[in-house]
Amino acid sequence: MTRTGTTRRLQALAAAAAAAGGLLAAGPAAHAARPAAHCTTPKLAAGWYGDNQARLQQLIDRYGSCGPHRPGRAKPVAVFDWDNTVVKNDVGDATMFWLLRNGKIRQPAGGNWATTSRHLTPAAARALAAACGPLARPGTPLPTGTPAGAACADEINAVYGTAATRTGAAAFAGWDRRTTEPAYAWLPQLMQGWTAREVRGFAAAARTENLAAPVGATQRVGTGTATGWVRYYDQQKDLVEQLRRAGFDVWISSASPQPVVEVWARGVGIDADRVIGIRNTTTRGGTFTPHFQGCGTVEDGADTMITYIDGKRCWINKEVFGVRGAAAEKVQPAARRQVFAAGDSDTDISFLRDATALRLVVNRNKNELMCRAYDNGDGKWIVNPMFIDPKSRKTSPYPCSTTGYVDHDGTPGPVRRGDGGVIPDQTDTVF
Repeated sequence: MTRTGTTRRLQALAAAAAAAGGLLAAGPAAHAARPAAHCTTPKLAAGWYGDNQARLQQLIDRYGSCGPHRPGRAKPVAVFDWDNTVVKNDVGDATMFWLLRNGKIRQPAGGNWATTSRHLTPAAARALAAACGPLARPGTPLPTGTPAGAACADEINAVYGTAATRTGAAAFAGWDRRTTEPAYAWLPQLMQGWTAREVRGFAAAARTENLAAPVGATQRVGTGTATGWVRYYDQQKDLVEQLRRAGFDVWISSASPQPVVEVWARGVGIDADRVIGIRNTTTRGGTFTPHFQGCGTVEDGADTMITYIDGKRCWINKEVFGVRGAAAEKVQPAARRQVFAAGDSDTDISFLRDATALRLVVNRNKNELMCRAYDNGDGKWIVNPMFIDPKSRKTSPYPCSTTGYVDHDGTPGPVRRGDGGVIPDQTDTVF
């Protein structure tokens, strides 16, 4: 080797040693700092109540991809309810009204309405058969969008919207109030005979109409009127976007039908594989049956565990965290739970309570939810008024100490903390 070659080799070794020495001297902090120098934490837009924007920003700063704890860890999970949480009004309702106006609900097999829900009462089955039976053959669409089918549309809408017939008879009976809501479940059950693709088409048409309609619009359904508009909340769209930009794994959990929520969730950048709605079982030909996929210990077709209160917990544990069997119905260790959750109703209580860092509640004056949010025993609850047409202040306290909780059999009782203590009645302060 020549002197020049030797000199160059020694210079290269010296440079490498100096570089290694600098990294070793700096220690692990230097490695962590390198990506942070190129990382910009997303910032939320304004429009929130009180210090809620700051609290949400703190969540993003701490758990986002620029946060110091992230290297080597899985993405933090955020879960949103959909109806009246991310949007104003209910996309399930919007779809039901579209189905009735456009004659897309089929006469059930044998004309027997009891086959549409295991919880439908004989009185409701008789009322539906009387109003709808003569209009179409079993398995074919009912003309609910025509004058001849208006009474049928009215009866279906009454059972769906009020859980009672037009004459006031109870439409459903015998369900677990913590795992299902038969009126909510009846919408996907009435989609029997259609494929998921067809239902997505119906939902897309309803979405177009409801977004185009002015705020406050109504529509004719049967002989009555119903809400005719839906809007995305700008603040929630921004929150979802910034969470996703910050590296969160963002999910939607809704008690509306799976294909319907899939269509609407695209509007906030959430793909179908991050949506958990009510999921029908299907025939070999791919058409929906009036039965549902199961979760936890509930088998397919049992129809008793939809995405509702404790059912939302089960489905989130199953789909997001891969928990199977009876364990999916239980609260999981903190490392296998969402860090953030957002909801607006008692239907969201369980998955909100499971969130480990922050829980956002949109105030719609729901008793159990607001009792827990205002009690705020661990300091992780924040409350925001509805972003469009917010509710007025509830004039009387929430009945937390007496009837704010509804048990599995429908019995009311006090709302209790995790330690069993009773939450005192709470005053409505965020409106």
